[in-house]
Amino acid sequence: MAEAYNAAQIHVLKGLEAVRQRPAMYIGDIGVRGMHHLIYEVVDNAVDEALAGFCDEVSVTIHADDEVSVLDNGRGIPVDIHPTEKRSALDVVLTVLHSGAKFEHKVYQISGGLHGVGVSVVNALSEHLTAEVFRDGKAYRMDFERGKAQGDLVVTGKTKLRGTLIRFKPDKQIFKAVEFKGEIIMARLRELAYLNKDLKISLKDERVGTAETFHFPNGLADFVKFLDTGRIALHKPVMIEEDRNGMHVDVAFEYNDGYVESIFSFANTINTHEGGTHLSGFKAALTRTLGEYARKSGALKEDTELTGEDTREGLTAVVSIKIGDPQFEGQTKTKLGNGEAKGVVETVVNEKLAQYFEENPRFANRIVEKVLTAAKARMAARKARELTRRRSLLESDSLPGKLADCASEDPAESELYIVEGDSAGGSAKQGRDRKYQAILPLRGKILNVEKANLNKILSNNEIRTLISAVGAGIGEEDFDAQKARYHKIVIMTDADVDGSHIRILLLTFFYRFMQPLIEAGYVYIAQPPLYKVKQGKTESYLFSDEELASLSSKNKGTQFDIQRYKGLGEMNPEQLWETTMNPEKRTLKRVAMEDATEADAVFRMLMGDEVEPRRVFIEKNAASVENLDV
Repeated sequence: MAEAYNAAQIHVLKGLEAVRQRPAMYIGDIGVRGMHHLIYEVVDNAVDEALAGFCDEVSVTIHADDEVSVLDNGRGIPVDIHPTEKRSALDVVLTVLHSGAKFEHKVYQISGGLHGVGVSVVNALSEHLTAEVFRDGKAYRMDFERGKAQGDLVVTGKTKLRGTLIRFKPDKQIFKAVEFKGEIIMARLRELAYLNKDLKISLKDERVGTAETFHFPNGLADFVKFLDTGRIALHKPVMIEEDRNGMHVDVAFEYNDGYVESIFSFANTINTHEGGTHLSGFKAALTRTLGEYARKSGALKEDTELTGEDTREGLTAVVSIKIGDPQFEGQTKTKLGNGEAKGVVETVVNEKLAQYFEENPRFANRIVEKVLTAAKARMAARKARELTRRRSLLESDSLPGKLADCASEDPAESELYIVEGDSAGGSAKQGRDRKYQAILPLRGKILNVEKANLNKILSNNEIRTLISAVGAGIGEEDFDAQKARYHKIVIMTDADVDGSHIRILLLTFFYRFMQPLIEAGYVYIAQPPLYKVKQGKTESYLFSDEELASLSSKNKGTQFDIQRYKGLGEMNPEQLWETTMNPEKRTLKRVAMEDATEADAVFRMLMGDEVEPRRVFIEKNAASVENLDV
């Protein structure tokens, strides 16, 4: 008999209980990303004060116990009694969802917060949170535990300070592990400083004793230079900034001697990973203005048209707008949908860029030369691209690399293992589950796509094999992630220097030319074991030096038969299946797009032409290297 369903079964979650019950609905997940999102919510409030013109300094401190404090010199959260809630406004802001001053555009004309749930969600998911407000010559304080006030708002003394200090510790009952990653926080704070040139943001990490301050008076121009680390710029950054129709448009770009397009867009300091109307406006204006200038100067024939792809080869650009009522769409809510943004950005860029070209003919001609070279390469690559479009396996049975396909025709369950070398490929082919696992052995290192144009890339046998195996095409116009024949593409290389090099070359290729696969969560890195340990008749596999050290400390005085694996080919098919390919026991790391701007800069620095940035990186990180294979 069915259980009764009546009013008694309708549960009402009060206060912030809903957040604690379903935290992922508010912060994405309860892993590393979600926990760091708590910091961003608090920092965004401070940035909103800066956007309103009342704050120019924000200080973030990671304390020794993984507590975090965020201090700004803004106006301070109001502390007077709320007219309808009958308690202090600070209490309301910290304990009531959808409370704040961003909805009617009276206090904040522009804000970065998406949903108005920010700091109250931080409060709900914190073991404890302390809020201090400095305004009107007084210092106020209020304490909370797991979202609940631990007393009334109190005055703690007099002060000449102005602003808000929020100190909190994520709740171990909610998060899998409470340990902040300094480099992740640093990347976001640096990005915010680039986007707000009048704002100084500092980060102090008391756990390791480091402190950095980010302040970029040149704004997006400095951002573009940072993104172009590892490349040789063809000219100084072009800067366009103007207020029009209630919208602030800020653009900076430069062309380099490479072939990769890197454009990042933001709306109200939110990284719009999926682009949107503002990005469309910029692209349209760039293509139109360059085409008109090239034709006017006589460099472009009347019967030839430049494509958007031509005008963006070797381009590094940042497009940032600030708009009163941003409308976000897309799967991750990071695509701008405001129709008016396209027209405003396109008009502003058209006008300002045409003016720049007229005033700087030397730079303009250099850019046009770059674009025309790209157009010639595009036409030369057209035939090669046709050869790499999706084909049936019957047509590609002679491909180098000998793809051993799986039986399944369902991409959702199919896996492609990209394996280093014929030896490991042979073991993988014998050890796999043929129903859903395909094996593609690669012979040697693939081309470094960071240093090549599309024509040269499509002439590389290993890359052509890979493109055909994936089946989704290549290039902005032809690539379609929905046509991918596998929804798990697993990079499986040896645990040595050559294996690491091949892995970064493959990741560079996927990032530059098949980025939607990464965004869709289709690209993975296999984790083969480093050691096989035999104790008596018992054999076990260890995947890190930490596991080996832990085992050694537990078994002091006991004799180890330890085998160190350097190559996948050292394992027989059964061992490779059991440790690395069996879904019930394997460990796969999914490649994510957590910070596209940081990833872009790192790829350029590691794989680009300039040696100096790479040398600095190696010197800076040499002390933390493990398992150096000499």
